Amino acid sequence: MIKSLIAMAMLSLVANGTAQAADPRYPDWPCVQAKVPEISIPAVWAGPPIDDVANSWKDDAAVTALVERLASRRIPVEQAQMAVAEFLSQSSDKTKAGKLIFAGLFDSLNAQRSAVLSGLERVMRKQREAVEKIRADTASLQAAQSAASPDQAKIDELNNQVLWEARIFDDRRRVVSFVCEVPTIIDQRLFALSRTIQQEME
Repeated sequence: MIKSLIAMAMLSLVANGTAQAADPRYPDWPCVQAKVPEISIPAVWAGPPIDDVANSWKDDAAVTALVERLASRRIPVEQAQMAVAEFLSQSSDKTKAGKLIFAGLFDSLNAQRSAVLSGLERVMRKQREAVEKIRADTASLQAAQSAASPDQAKIDELNNQVLWEARIFDDRRRVVSFVCEVPTIIDQRLFALSRTIQQEME
């Protein structure tokens, strides 16, 4: 009976954990932060237009290697900023090089954001499926407990199953809460590096 009460408490936790829909336009968005599908160039770049460089940053091996390094969140922002300054200090055309670096960073970090956003929404859909499974298993548990001749082995099995499913749900919810911060971290990284690029270009 005690385990059954725990299972019911966990089910309540599950129900509450999926009750948040911050924006009706994005029903699968699990974060309290507003969903911004992608970063706009004007929001992070006040330098010269980059239309003329477009995807040509991919044709420059040195820029491509630098962009890959700068876009990695394993590299501290301060270290990435120093790498930008060093690269541009050695460039014969700082304006062109700066635009190429920014274009590469913009493409790369926007792609990272898109992958994170899609992953978060995919997890939210799995969470909804988990809720339905836990509800169904809880109903089976209650039916087993209410049977004329209760099968204790079956009751224990169902009870453990509900507890396990709810625990997985809660662990996943905790991870989602952490990952919800990642798009903002990416935005801040892009803004900081774009500002460094502009300063070095000047």
